[in-house]
Amino acid sequence: MSSVPTITLNNGSVMPQLGFGVWQVPDDEAASAVTTAIEAGYRSIDTAAIYENERGTGRGLASSGVPREELFVTTKLWNAEQGYDSTLRAFDASLNRLGLDYVDLYLIHWPVPERDKYVDTWKAFEKINSEGRAKAVGVSNFNPVHLRRLLDETGTVPAVNQIELHPHLQQSEARAFHAEHGIATEAWSPLGQGKDLLQDPTLNSLAGKYGKSPAQVVLRWHLQTGNVVIPKSVTPSRIRENIDVFGFELDESEMADIAKLNSDSRLGPDPDTMNFVG
Repeated sequence: MSSVPTITLNNGSVMPQLGFGVWQVPDDEAASAVTTAIEAGYRSIDTAAIYENERGTGRGLASSGVPREELFVTTKLWNAEQGYDSTLRAFDASLNRLGLDYVDLYLIHWPVPERDKYVDTWKAFEKINSEGRAKAVGVSNFNPVHLRRLLDETGTVPAVNQIELHPHLQQSEARAFHAEHGIATEAWSPLGQGKDLLQDPTLNSLAGKYGKSPAQVVLRWHLQTGNVVIPKSVTPSRIRENIDVFGFELDESEMADIAKLNSDSRLGPDPDTMNFVG
């Protein structure tokens, strides 16, 4: 059994707090990466239509030997498919590629404000959710202004908002909005894509103290902050290392030291101006 703690989403669905992301994993490598992750104890797998690895991810899920009800599978709707009818078609296609009857969480990948279709898209998500084909529905890369509009114009609060979040971009405004409305915060690029972040002296000092890697320290910070986190790797040893973060705990002063690393530095696009649909 997995030792990963869970959170209960606002619709009652239970989601592991630490999962495995397959962004940038080629389709022909996704099955083995997912199988390795499940063997290591992960039960939450995060993919997306635009990653072009739903088929490989599905093969990994099917060959894992773990019952479907013990797995939590997330996929996402790509920008070009937004709109009510096209969302329904795109969801069917994702299910087909995954080889599943349902997903546990379906996300709108970006708001794409220039196209202004995310409210109609969300209404299709409500239908998919009501049919039980997505146990929970949420969004990704939505700023509070986009979330507010969904809340004002529809009856369903997103269960999750998956956003870029790491010690250099701590997203305090978004996290406060999520907390106020019962939306779980999920972090993508939780390790800052490994760039300058993991060289930070504060993180390396803590890593030395606890006999862990800087990446494990960052993941521990996420978990204690309350974020859902989905580190990605195709290296088996790193996949196992990223889930080995439950045998130590950062104290309040150490959490405060990491909080000081925030510089509001994005690695990815700004959701207010990201309108790419290709």
